[in-house]
Amino acid sequence: MKKIITGAVLALGALSLFGCHTAAFNHEKPLQAMQQSYSGVLPCADCSGLETSLFLQQDGTYILQEIYQGSKDGDQAFASYGSWARTADKLVLTGNDGEKRYFHPKDENLEMLDMSGEPVTSQFNYTLKPVQQSLPKTPMALTGMMQYSADAASFKDCATGKVFPMSANKSLEEGYLAARKAPNQLVFLSMDGHFMTEPSMEEGQMQKAIVADKNVKFDATKSCP
Repeated sequence: MKKIITGAVLALGALSLFGCHTAAFNHEKPLQAMQQSYSGVLPCADCSGLETSLFLQQDGTYILQEIYQGSKDGDQAFASYGSWARTADKLVLTGNDGEKRYFHPKDENLEMLDMSGEPVTSQFNYTLKPVQQSLPKTPMALTGMMQYSADAASFKDCATGKVFPMSANKSLEEGYLAARKAPNQLVFLSMDGHFMTEPSMEEGQMQKAIVADKNVKFDATKSCP
């Protein structure tokens, strides 16, 4: 299934997510500090180009959006989400389905590697460059445990264990109240949603929140694996 990962800079500019003390492939010069958001058009087997946007978050999560340009069904956008980690010479993305993707930091850019984490031998471009852009609104499949308490909703993501505030609405609140068995109970929630940034309770600070877009389903009999 085609996937796209969406994302955006949390109004924090070019924060350094990586140190500059690690050597790159083939004795290249030391890595420079990197920012949060990258974009580029990568090769695509069944479309004219794969517009790829990668957003790295300070909490160790990422959002990836891919737009299949010029496909037989027109431009189609997909998004996915997961956690990222850094090895000596690779950026490793682990999706919420367990699938891994690899990139090699080179100067200020990221070069996509193959499914084994090895360099791609090709005449085509596999480079993502740093950019400033907003988190995408493309819905992605999310599962987690929701709690609604004191007029505030929170969501603990099954894939990463991270807890995010939710942008609450009347239908979401009603669905939770109908499914819960006790006050403040954590209730399993599956949905298609996206991330957004909004002001936090701390003055001048921003936080990442989740918006439920569609296919919202509560099940008080289930929990995260």
